[in-house]
Amino acid sequence: MSELIPINIVIADRTYRIKTLAKDEEVIRRTLRIINDKIIEFKTQFGGKDMQDYIAMVMIWYATQASAESNPALEKEVTDALQKMELSIDKVL
Repeated sequence: MSELIPINIVIADRTYRIKTLAKDEEVIRRTLRIINDKIIEFKTQFGGKDMQDYIAMVMIWYATQASAESNPALEKEVTDALQKMELSIDKVL
């Protein structure tokens, strides 16, 4: 049986300690890098929001990423919806 190893991860400047299989550590760290990069990207694009807003935006982006890749019609629908949201946010700012 494989042993779980403890690792420290950072999401949006907060540290969490989790346990994972050693073989999954690299995938977890790569995923965290993508998530944290997207948080920075959204912070740059949409200044003045709080961290919870950025995390929510990244969660939506990440969740739709896999679905959109396998379904072009869904990709267009999601893209259109996100563009409408962006226009609404720009109007408020």
